[in-house]
Amino acid sequence: MERISAGNDVAFRVGFSGHGGHLRLEPLPPVERENPLSSLPDFILPPAFEPETPERLKRELEEKYLSPELDIDEFSVEKSGRLWDFEWFERAKLHVEPSAPRVAIVPSWELPFRRKISESNDGLWDPNSVQVEVAELLEDDQHAGTFSLVPGRTRDFVRGSTSNRPFRPGGLEESQTSEKLIPDGARTGQWVRELIDGADPQTVAPSFKRGMNFGSLKEYPRQWKSFRGRESESLPGASEEKIIKFSVNFDDLFDNTWDKDTLEESTGEGESLVPSVSELTVGSKEDHPDVVPPINEPASLDAILSAEPLVLPPKPAPSTVDQVEQEKEAWIVTSDKDGIASRFSELVPDLALDFPFELDNFQKEAIYYLEKGESVFVAAHTSAGKTVVAEYAFALASKHCTRAVYTAPIKTISNQKYRDFCGKFDVGLLTGDVSLRPEASCLIMTTEILRSMLYRGADIIRDIEWVIFDEVHYVNDAERGVVWEEIIIMLPRHINFVLLSATVPNTIEFADWIGRTKKKKIVVTGTTRRPVPLEHCLFYSGEMYKVCENEVFLPQGVKAARDAFKKKATISAPGAAARGGASRDKRQSTNHAGMMARAQQNDWGARRASEASAWLQLINKLSKLSLLPVIIFCFSKTLCDKSADSMMGTDLTSSSEKSEIRLFCDKAFSRLKGSDRNLPQIIRVESFLRRGIGVHHAGLLPIVKEVVEMLFCRGVIKVLFCTETFAMGVNAPARTVVFANLKKFDGKEHRQLIPGEYIQMAGRAGRRGLDKIGTVIVMCRDQVPDESDLKHVMVGKPTRLESQFRLTYTMILHLLRIEELKVEDMLKRSFAEFHAQKNLPEKEKLLLLKLAQPTEPISCIKGEPAIEEYLEMYSEAEQLRASLSEAVAKQAAHFLSPGRVVIVRPPTTDDHFLGVILKTPSSSSKQYIALVLTADSWVSAAPPPPPPAREPSRLQSELGQGYLIAPKGKRDDGAGEYSLAGGGSRRGSGAVNIDLPYRGAAAGVNFEVTAVGARDLASVCDRRIRVEPAQLLEHASRAAFSKTVQELLAARAAAGELPPALDPCRDLRLGDVEVVGEYRRHRQLLREMAANKCRGCVKLAEHLAMARERRRRREEVSALRFETSDEALQQMPEFEGRVAVLRAVGCVDGELVVQMKGRVACEMNSGEELICAECLFENQLEDLPPEEAVALMSALVFQQRNAPARLTPSLAAACDRLHRTALRLGELQARLGVPVVPDDYARENLKFGLVQVVYEWAKGTAFAEICELTDVPEGMIVRTIVRLDETCREFRNAAAIMGNDALRRKMEAASEAIKRDIVFAASLYVTGV
Repeated sequence: MERISAGNDVAFRVGFSGHGGHLRLEPLPPVERENPLSSLPDFILPPAFEPETPERLKRELEEKYLSPELDIDEFSVEKSGRLWDFEWFERAKLHVEPSAPRVAIVPSWELPFRRKISESNDGLWDPNSVQVEVAELLEDDQHAGTFSLVPGRTRDFVRGSTSNRPFRPGGLEESQTSEKLIPDGARTGQWVRELIDGADPQTVAPSFKRGMNFGSLKEYPRQWKSFRGRESESLPGASEEKIIKFSVNFDDLFDNTWDKDTLEESTGEGESLVPSVSELTVGSKEDHPDVVPPINEPASLDAILSAEPLVLPPKPAPSTVDQVEQEKEAWIVTSDKDGIASRFSELVPDLALDFPFELDNFQKEAIYYLEKGESVFVAAHTSAGKTVVAEYAFALASKHCTRAVYTAPIKTISNQKYRDFCGKFDVGLLTGDVSLRPEASCLIMTTEILRSMLYRGADIIRDIEWVIFDEVHYVNDAERGVVWEEIIIMLPRHINFVLLSATVPNTIEFADWIGRTKKKKIVVTGTTRRPVPLEHCLFYSGEMYKVCENEVFLPQGVKAARDAFKKKATISAPGAAARGGASRDKRQSTNHAGMMARAQQNDWGARRASEASAWLQLINKLSKLSLLPVIIFCFSKTLCDKSADSMMGTDLTSSSEKSEIRLFCDKAFSRLKGSDRNLPQIIRVESFLRRGIGVHHAGLLPIVKEVVEMLFCRGVIKVLFCTETFAMGVNAPARTVVFANLKKFDGKEHRQLIPGEYIQMAGRAGRRGLDKIGTVIVMCRDQVPDESDLKHVMVGKPTRLESQFRLTYTMILHLLRIEELKVEDMLKRSFAEFHAQKNLPEKEKLLLLKLAQPTEPISCIKGEPAIEEYLEMYSEAEQLRASLSEAVAKQAAHFLSPGRVVIVRPPTTDDHFLGVILKTPSSSSKQYIALVLTADSWVSAAPPPPPPAREPSRLQSELGQGYLIAPKGKRDDGAGEYSLAGGGSRRGSGAVNIDLPYRGAAAGVNFEVTAVGARDLASVCDRRIRVEPAQLLEHASRAAFSKTVQELLAARAAAGELPPALDPCRDLRLGDVEVVGEYRRHRQLLREMAANKCRGCVKLAEHLAMARERRRRREEVSALRFETSDEALQQMPEFEGRVAVLRAVGCVDGELVVQMKGRVACEMNSGEELICAECLFENQLEDLPPEEAVALMSALVFQQRNAPARLTPSLAAACDRLHRTALRLGELQARLGVPVVPDDYARENLKFGLVQVVYEWAKGTAFAEICELTDVPEGMIVRTIVRLDETCREFRNAAAIMGNDALRRKMEAASEAIKRDIVFAASLYVTGV
């Protein structure tokens, strides 16, 4: 019933009561009145239950399902504190299965041309079967790592995904992957030891935040007492000595058991790395030449150190030079040219691809080894026919129903090869913006695409049999050369290599690196013969001078060109005939000043006219000699355009060629819409093409460059002005090649061309089958190049292949996701570390030999020797003395007068002795003469020589042997003191009448008078004693020696051991704080050395020599340990700094597990990964519309520096925020040890020059209008926008990882906004004309 309102706000409800149908009135509260009871919930939880919150539910689920519990019966409170044993394996229910077979019957693979056809099986191949161990099959599959991965999604078959595991790289059979998976404590047994000792168990697994709690465990007893047999029952009162004799020490038992298990595991893997003591004998080297014991096995080191000294046999000399080369180049196979070429038809009767011409020898060798399934390295000049080898690899892949990949460093090469191979094979194309027929058996792609496929674990890798690397010498590129090394290291084991390169001097070295890295034999073949010989000329003043022919330099050609240059300079020299009176000189000087003024005004026009005249002279000369078409290399885009403009009046094509050019251009440009067809660049280049002149550089639109390339290959373009990228990216030879200059700007400085660059470009001269000789010309305008420069570039050695390997954050993050390959493994296998890693086995063997050498103990009668401590103090004191000697000698020179007490370190001993200065340096001697108290072992056994005989005076002869006391008035005034001496003068003449060193003994102490230098004075004391130089040095008075020695001993006794030294500040006035500190530290070391018990020992010198030898051996062992460890890698410090940066920004955690931000950074390939990741995680694109977002992202991919134009306020703020982020990241890297300058880091990775252009393009502005907003060439604009589309895809994938659906949709909208019109016009190589 509904509510019924009554008067006075009384409401009631009428209802039925019971089964009789009686009506019942129920009063209801008024509506406008608040009823406090209505706010109560329908159900109130009892006070015993907690509120139903998400946190409580999560906690209950974790406690119930995710937290493991121990058995309540076994681990109860009642049983705590007792030893418990739990039979885990008895409680486990295991299904009983039959043991796996140990052997299997498998078919054996044979070469296709050696297979025997079965007559009874319809002519099919019937392979032979062999019996193979199952362990070998499993080992091979584990090493290959290719088919053990679970296939991914179908849409990721070609490109892969960051959620996939990469395939195991080939050549890592010996890699210890368990070191990365198993912590050190578990691998060494430390955790088990701690658990037995009663410590808490390890409950948290690596990279986990939580673990299991086992509680406290009781410590096991440390000793087990046991007896043999039943003797324990019959010996209740056995003595303690017997009990100890038969007891077992658990620590020793644990160590032995653990080491034994470790050795058994390493032996069970099939590679015994730890030799026993019996194996380290004289014959072990011949029996096991490749055994290299590890350096970190305690058991092996104990065995080695406890072994007897080894007597190594002399290394046998190699019998022949060939054996030495074979050992040195174990992974290189040099082809037998004569044998294979002469028997090629017999060796390869059934070719997978027929050629309409006779193959060269190196082509036959390469094809033969390809048929054998081996990797080849072909080095030959341009146009020598290296592509034949690539074509045959494609044919073999088609025949074997596998895949082959052709990689090129430049996108233009990929497009051109796609057009060349389309009619012969089943070809697909994969580049950054194009994906055509990825299911084809022959795929052409750039190196960056292949690297991405390897890191992302693309399933297509399983099917690849051959990878063809074209232009291998591109590995020298500073920016992209690292990609080649990454691909070579990451390729799986089942993939073979075909490497095509120009002639380089270290082909063998590079092939050896690949072979050792991949554990594959690399066959090196090729030729140094050019199919079309070259002649090199200089062009000056309309004449050609030949300077090189058949790679033989001709200096007479350079001399003739220089003579012509001097002759012309002499004729055109101003004022040559101006000789006369003063008026004539004045008139000529006035005319000369006017001419100079007019020359300055018309300098640009004259220079342009001169260049145009030079080009016209050259083209006319080449046309007369039938040397067209010609490629002119200008090392500047601006110079290419100006040179083409200077030939506006030249027409080199016939009417039929003009018609062909016009039809081709109309058909090629017809795919563009009206406004794009009328672009100024297209109209200008088309006018050049009709006259047979072409321009090719990076500033042109891609479709324009392709039109120029195709027309040049057709032969209708006679003169082509281009940059050096044409020689790398296009296979279009010409009759002649011209160099506008031999200098180029490499982005940092103007420098001379290197031989490799010159040979690469000069190789385009000469068309095989059309020209008998190719001509290379060097233009000479203002001067003739030096003969040395010409000889260097023309006949010099090509550039060596050098490693450009460098660490990147993307590489580190990808490798941290891989269990099979660590970053250290990648660094070890780089070409930069090749030589160090190649010598690593020898260093490990040498380290073991050093450790095996016995160490002779040092014993002394004075007790436990402290010689090690004494040697440490002595070494530090010597270092300080060497650094202080010059500074102290200058300040202490005036203190070093006769009588000054000093501390002397003679060069003949290692000890320090107390001494006194007797004579200062003079003009005849630059050294001091000092009396030094010496040790017993330092004194000669011979008695001191007697003093020289003196002729007695008359009075002395009369008085006999007495002493004469002279009157006071006749005494020598120069003496400082009065002494009794035999009639000689106390002052003396200054002569030294004793033979130095003069040794003797006085007052029970040995002394020596010797010459010392300033560097031999260890310290200058603040004490002086009275000495008589004349009596000591001239007369050798025993009394004077005794008195001097006694005073020295008194000075030493008064000071304790050594007298105090001069104060460095008050006395020596040393102003440098560091020098003062070193001086006081040196003095403290001298006092500690004097207090050491080794001081004064008769065997001090012997013991010091032994201690030095022990230290030297320790240093050698430490150096060898360092060289064989990962810390010796060149880029290890930078790697540690970059890992610290990744940890600081949150890409990895403390256990180096890649986090979500790290996965996002892995997606970034076109821009700097850290800046991109921070931009996304800081939501810097959230408030921007798609047009502004994609405009901001252009700063990540634009590569040319210029100032940005006017921006919208929001876009300007976004640019400033992104720049601050880059600065912050740069400062963080610099602080953590990465060699980065913050300002340079932000400037190099963010260039805002095209932000406004991209913004207008995304809004729909026509291409002709956006070109007017900037001075950047049209080609650079198109290239930036095309790369920007790839960046949008990367940001879209990153948004999917982050779960940001709004950002994903925004990136899709931004990509659609920029993909239109001429920027994304299809390539003519792909679609055809």
